[in-house]
Amino acid sequence: MQTRLYPGSERCATQSADRVTRHSFSFGEHYDPDNLAFGPMRCHDDHRLSWGAGFEEHTHSGVELVTWVLHGQLVHTDSLGHRTLLPAGTVQVQSAGSGIRHSEFADTSPEPTRFVQTWLVPDEPDGPPATFVASGMRSGRLTPVAGVGAQVPIGTAGATLWAGTLAPGEPHDHPVCPMQHLFVASGEVRWQPAGGEAVVLGAGDALRVTEADDVEATLTPTRESDVLIWTFGPPNPG
Repeated sequence: MQTRLYPGSERCATQSADRVTRHSFSFGEHYDPDNLAFGPMRCHDDHRLSWGAGFEEHTHSGVELVTWVLHGQLVHTDSLGHRTLLPAGTVQVQSAGSGIRHSEFADTSPEPTRFVQTWLVPDEPDGPPATFVASGMRSGRLTPVAGVGAQVPIGTAGATLWAGTLAPGEPHDHPVCPMQHLFVASGEVRWQPAGGEAVVLGAGDALRVTEADDVEATLTPTRESDVLIWTFGPPNPG
């Protein structure tokens, strides 16, 4: 098993008066040749939008856009004719395929809208574009919300997004899979692999794990924590 911790304090940020985006990978002007990808992941952005702020209509192709809304509500429109309100606890997968246009804006909310969006390389980059949404997905345990074992599909074989808002003190089983990306959106957790050294992750920290086919691990929050985990490859039931 190989692990590498990426502290949130080291992430690059793109900022404007009403929007802050923190990047987990090389992106745009924040070029880093040593941090271009992790498996099929090409982007893992943490967006915070003030009311009405967002991204004007723009085009994507050949990418799976997976969005998880943490706070507030996102208004999403696309060239397939969808206009969708995405409240906290909603996951959306947009398979851009041969090409799609979309926009994303924060709706009225007493707090900033926050969402995490991941870009994945699809198996069929030139396929027909499609959009899938599931709401009310917030859980007190780690639950597959998109991909393998979830009601929302992802066009990248073996990719699964797990999410949970975990109460402090209770250990949770971590999915067993060869390649894993753990992100703590808020709170603090202790990641403990069986027979290995524990890693403590705070808000904004990410842990990338490879060669973990048979490695079981637990997550124990020290306070309430929003956790997102990507697994890539066939899950191992342990």
